[in-house]
Amino acid sequence: MNNVYIVSSVRTPVGKANRGSLAHVPPVDYATAAFKGAVNKVDNLHLEDIEDLMLGSATPEAEQGMNMAMQVGQAAGLGNKITGVTINRFCASGLQSIAMAHQAIACGHASVLAAGGCESMSLLTLGGNNFVANPKLNDIFPDAYLNMGNTAEAVAKQYNVSRTSMDKFSLRSHENALKAIEQGYFKEEIIPLDLEVNHYKDGNLHTRKFRFSIDEGPRAGSSIESLAKLPAVFRAGGSVTAASSSQMSDGAAFSVLVNEQTLQERNLTPRAKLIGFAVAPVTARLMGMGPVAAIPKVLKQTGLSLKDIELIELNEAFASQSIAVINELGLNPDIVNVNGGAIALGHPLGCTGAKLTATLLHEMERRSLRYGMVTMCVGGGMGAAGIFENLRI
Repeated sequence: MNNVYIVSSVRTPVGKANRGSLAHVPPVDYATAAFKGAVNKVDNLHLEDIEDLMLGSATPEAEQGMNMAMQVGQAAGLGNKITGVTINRFCASGLQSIAMAHQAIACGHASVLAAGGCESMSLLTLGGNNFVANPKLNDIFPDAYLNMGNTAEAVAKQYNVSRTSMDKFSLRSHENALKAIEQGYFKEEIIPLDLEVNHYKDGNLHTRKFRFSIDEGPRAGSSIESLAKLPAVFRAGGSVTAASSSQMSDGAAFSVLVNEQTLQERNLTPRAKLIGFAVAPVTARLMGMGPVAAIPKVLKQTGLSLKDIELIELNEAFASQSIAVINELGLNPDIVNVNGGAIALGHPLGCTGAKLTATLLHEMERRSLRYGMVTMCVGGGMGAAGIFENLRI
């Protein structure tokens, strides 16, 4: 098996769905910016060196249809000199694309690959534009189509996660994210976007040009008292609120992976390695507990223990499942989502795994840590987890 190295990992700023900076921007445009930004971060490597482009998307249709990965390469100026594949493992799509790129290079099927994720939750409705349930599947396994908010309520009930603990967790996510932005921790991982947005007012066309460089989700001024007043949004008498749920968002992220021969021939500096990746099934009704199944599996695969993992990016699909996962596995909360999570920063579905990878790798370098993990629950009843080794310590 060939050695595989990550030499670059970046993301766009994350926009608030429907009313944010990317709400009316074609996703191919900002995915292309992330792709080009990832390659341009690597000295002695060029767009033409990318042999295949792997892109995760949880809703690969409409504006994200017709193999968006291929379109990103073409939009980057590679025309007929690029291939691409779009991957869908729902919330783990971005991490899955990185794992698949790693596997391809390790097996000798490629030398230089770009892998990432992109999602516009503004332009694509949840579940797709014209989703039709399969009646036979609905008869034999009705939980296949269970609303994600109801799974969060089920987890809260099953694992005795209180409303107060969820509110505290949500507040911490925003506070950590706001501090990270204030300290400039995300600057190195973010590719700023120069946008031009057109709109009509009073019958006239107006064009707004601006630079988008800071995540839009984090909110200042929240308090436990204000969060406690919010109503449940998924179930009458429930405990999951809009504030304890991940934000609907738009964004893209990419990593560049190479084999050892390319690393040496181009005199590239390795950033990290993906040393393990695992997916595991869980009860669909409790899909938020996916990491509880995936994390032990990837630890066994790598021969590591939880004590070896120094930093964790746990996707905050909901506060209820994040708290339950931390409690069930005995994770150290002080190393989980140190710069905020999806409750504050957003969860652009198919992009999220790639986005969290960029955040994890940069934070591991900043703290000089060796091992870190990206993990998430996945709709339908899955969990995914990847372990990365920092090579810049």
